[in-house]
Amino acid sequence: MAVNLAPPGALTPVAGVRLAAAAAGVRKPGRDDVVLLELATGSQVAAVFTQNAFCAAPVTVARRHLAATAPRYLLINAGNANAGTGDAGLTAALACCEALARDGGCAAEAVLPFSTGVIGEPLPVERITAVLPALHGALAADGWGAAAQAIMTTDTVAKGHSVRVDTAQGSIHVTGIAKGSGMIHPNMATMLAFVATDAALPAALLDACLRRAVAGSFNRITVDGDTSTNDACVLMATGKGPVTIAALDTPAGQALQQAVDAVCRTLAQAIVRDGEGATKFISVRVTGGRDADECRAVAYAIARSPLVKTAFFASDPNWGRLLAAVGYAGVPALDIDRVGVHLGEVCIVRDGARAPDYTEARGQAVMARDEIPVTVALGRGDAEATVWTCDFSYDYVRINAEYRT
Repeated sequence: MAVNLAPPGALTPVAGVRLAAAAAGVRKPGRDDVVLLELATGSQVAAVFTQNAFCAAPVTVARRHLAATAPRYLLINAGNANAGTGDAGLTAALACCEALARDGGCAAEAVLPFSTGVIGEPLPVERITAVLPALHGALAADGWGAAAQAIMTTDTVAKGHSVRVDTAQGSIHVTGIAKGSGMIHPNMATMLAFVATDAALPAALLDACLRRAVAGSFNRITVDGDTSTNDACVLMATGKGPVTIAALDTPAGQALQQAVDAVCRTLAQAIVRDGEGATKFISVRVTGGRDADECRAVAYAIARSPLVKTAFFASDPNWGRLLAAVGYAGVPALDIDRVGVHLGEVCIVRDGARAPDYTEARGQAVMARDEIPVTVALGRGDAEATVWTCDFSYDYVRINAEYRT
């Protein structure tokens, strides 16, 4: 039921990255659910992880390993989150890393584990380690598409995107995949995403590039307001292309940032378009704030409101719900007489009240669309921010009610 979202076409290989997928029966038999990603020696890796205090065992292990040494492998499983599993979960995540390290001839710290799926169930280590030989044998530069399929849980469409930008030194390639459909709300991160480039740049610049990209993409989406226990976003730079970046404010650095931004933004919006049960894709743009923080606060108040989201599902231009969300967003000393609201091109609120020329029929026409822009003008400054969300449908309740059955 994804909103105007098709599976990605052929994803561009990134020199220095090979991937493979295999079926381990982690939760359900008959589908690929484990991914191995191999990085060329000398690659740099940056990552951001969930801020949920109840973070999953693989998040804890990946953080430690990333701080200890340069990663050589990423090991990703779908179907089991290995979260809420205590010391046994940490032992299980480490056991997977150690088994892969033995096969790959590296230290266990050079393996970053990632998991997604049901919380609170023991990780079936033996099933995962049993497919490691097959994964090693299947590693290929063009494995991005299979990997995108294998990491899905309640997703209905695989998510991937590639960008190439040209610089004076040569071309930069960036390819990324992501999974996410429910339990989506930013507190970095809000899903799993893996992005790679063939550019060469120091670890500090790579980290800065990732954080800038995340701020304008994965940290601007919400499906249901729930921050997951397992979220992570990883940016890898193999240095196997012709471009070396010494600073992000150079022409080559700006080109890389734009490419990573574009990939992350496309993946983030794909997650919202594939939100569980979604029928509408909604952009909430808030302008005229004193700073970006208050604009984001208003945008998220609207984007995560169940009353607003159910009205979108019903195609009901119940604009009072929008005003209520603006009012409780916590903007200090908000002058409501200066607030304006548009649904698409239709002004529904002007100077804090219903616009004199607004009609229900015009609002209904916009709400009937499957892509709806909402604009809120606060009238108190020059800052602005945009958040992307979706509606709440009957299917959202069904999908989550039946998630473990």
